[in-house]
Amino acid sequence: MKDDERELFRAAVRGVKPLSRQAPLPHRERRRPRAASRRADEARVLAESLELDAADLEVETGEELGWRRPGVPESVLRRLRRGHYARRDELDLHGLTQAEARTALGQFLAESLAHGFHCVRIVHGKGLGSGHRGPVLKAAVNRWLRRHDAVRAFTSARRSDGGTGALYVLLSR
Repeated sequence: MKDDERELFRAAVRGVKPLSRQAPLPHRERRRPRAASRRADEARVLAESLELDAADLEVETGEELGWRRPGVPESVLRRLRRGHYARRDELDLHGLTQAEARTALGQFLAESLAHGFHCVRIVHGKGLGSGHRGPVLKAAVNRWLRRHDAVRAFTSARRSDGGTGALYVLLSR
């Protein structure tokens, strides 16, 4: 620093008094942080699980599925069931385990949303090869789609598109 700058600084701080030191604040134990989004997610899942009717989740082989999020008009579900929405992509889950199917479905929905697709078809099969367990993937897909935030509605496909072994899924825009 130049002498002029030092003199300017000293002139500027002349008359300044140091702050008096107070006793340090008592030590408080810090709470362990909890993730707010995790609490919100858990609350949302709990609320959704209470909304679901157990009878809806016990799916039979030939049973038609249909569901719409609260606020989605019945007419939208009716038009979806009739195939009035253009299906932009499809996913076939035949031959996958439940864990593989869940991963594939999640990726498929994320990609469909990223591409701006409004309606897709998911083939889960009728569960004819599942024996006494019934349609495992059909029941699982039914549960997963109801819990996915981007799914507005879904219904069993027309016979020409797979019937009760496939779904038309309407996604948020």
